[in-house]
Amino acid sequence: MPPRPPDERASLRDGLRFAFGTLTVLPARITRWDRPAARTGMACAPLAGLVVGLCAAALGCLLLLLGAGPLLAAVATVAVPAALTRGLHLDGLADTADGLGSAKPADTALRIMKQSDIGPFGVISLVLVLLLQAAALAQAYADSWARGALAVVVAAVAARAALTLASRDGVPPARHEGLGAAVAGVVPVRAAALVAALTAAAAGAAALPLGPGAAAHHALAVLAALGAAELLLRRCVHRFDGVTGDVFGALAEVAATTALVVLVLG
Repeated sequence: MPPRPPDERASLRDGLRFAFGTLTVLPARITRWDRPAARTGMACAPLAGLVVGLCAAALGCLLLLLGAGPLLAAVATVAVPAALTRGLHLDGLADTADGLGSAKPADTALRIMKQSDIGPFGVISLVLVLLLQAAALAQAYADSWARGALAVVVAAVAARAALTLASRDGVPPARHEGLGAAVAGVVPVRAAALVAALTAAAAGAAALPLGPGAAAHHALAVLAALGAAELLLRRCVHRFDGVTGDVFGALAEVAATTALVVLVLG
């Protein structure tokens, strides 16, 4: 088969398969691994987050229904995204923290990130992020199961919207191989901004039954999550001369944690 031209577009089905095949362990056979498929797939990343969030919220609410306390439900909920991603986002967070904390040149920091072991910066980051997520969710579940479930879904979608923004045109890859190289710079800036705006608007609309104040709060949580991820993205690009798959994992975890924390404030 002759190679596809670089400007060929991928179908929505190809994009969804790419998104679910790379961002989750859900059964999705990737039919295309090229720039057009990556462009459509990363634009569809929030949809993968929606499915992950719904699965996590379902388990949390089931445990509450069976009589579990908010803390147990929160811990189980946090475990679901980790399981549905094989822990890759958490692993990326730990590796990125080790790379940033190493104070080494970019090439040395990238080698540190590729090592299989986890350093002290990675361990601390994992512990703090998981504690923050569980504590925030426990507070949300203690308020009501509906607020807790909505917080889970909004955080998961916001986390994947951060990946869409990180895949925008102009963000370079730090390596010439791996997931970072496959998706870096594939999404047009306008499309990435549109996905971010739609994610915030959808979060607000989903929270409307809880009142207009809650709707604004949820939209703000998405914007705060994307803002926190953007700060980390710029730091990583400056530090590593680009992005890697580990950086994408770190962005997702930071965005999800920020969204959850903002949602329980106020």
